[in-house]
Amino acid sequence: MRTIVLASASAGRGALLRRTGLPFTIDPSNCDETTEASSPAGHVRMLALRKARTVAERHPDALVIGADTIIELDGEILGKAESAAAAGQMLSRLAGQFHRLVTGIAVVDSADGRSYCGVETTLVHIRHLTPEQISSYVASGEPTGKSGSYDIEGLGATIIDRIEGDFSNVVGLPMAHLARALESFGIRLP
Repeated sequence: MRTIVLASASAGRGALLRRTGLPFTIDPSNCDETTEASSPAGHVRMLALRKARTVAERHPDALVIGADTIIELDGEILGKAESAAAAGQMLSRLAGQFHRLVTGIAVVDSADGRSYCGVETTLVHIRHLTPEQISSYVASGEPTGKSGSYDIEGLGATIIDRIEGDFSNVVGLPMAHLARALESFGIRLP
């Protein structure tokens, strides 16, 4: 079987891929994450491919999986909150409405340079939150450093009341999409 490498340090992505039983290693890309893409989809597609190609250079004869996830609200990309205050502001903006969670996914074959790149979008609705609820969640420390200032695998599950689309995408790795992509490289997931 081919060597599979996940170009991500995300615990959520690693956990999702582990559930497939597919053996893989983790090698975060640590590449530059700036782009000049004009759309959220273009942004994540470009970064997922950049991450996968960066790691593929270090792993000859491997299939490298790269992913990048952003939150998009009203055409604006919301990044990771770097402080509690920023997390509170972001959650205040997201509360009571849908936002788009957009993930770019890339697979690069380092042996022959072939690549796949696609995008998965999921709609996520954050329930109405009082300022006290936001402050309490922010005080937990969970929102800081997370895209959109929430973690669906933790306390963030209590603030999300609807998801339209792939749940695994909200964790950061759309598994059905990945399964289809890997099939084009001869890897079949159960």
